[in-house]
Amino acid sequence: MDLMSLKGMRFYGYHGVFPEENKLGQQFIVDLDLRLDLSRAAQTDDLNYTVNYAEVHARTKSIVEGAPFKLIEALAGSIASQLLEAYTSINEVTVRVTKPHPPFDIHFDGVTVELNRKRER
Repeated sequence: MDLMSLKGMRFYGYHGVFPEENKLGQQFIVDLDLRLDLSRAAQTDDLNYTVNYAEVHARTKSIVEGAPFKLIEALAGSIASQLLEAYTSINEVTVRVTKPHPPFDIHFDGVTVELNRKRER
């Protein structure tokens, strides 16, 4: 299976457990690894035989910038399930959501959740 990766997508969302997070919002970073067969696209140079990554980006953006989730686990799960539903050519998706500035008095580069989901046969 081939791999298409979208890395470092940055969006502004209102996800979190605390009311301040839902009101003020913050940046989220999303990475996607999409497993699909890209052989026909490579042979034909035809967009119809691949996944349009601009559309994947737009769909991911609408999820992250849409209705708030309390947990980034739920946000990542929503991204994974919606991508698998929308693009039947994707066999497996790995979603990494990073919250770079959690609202705690600690100093680190953020927290990342990674989920892997496969299409059920």
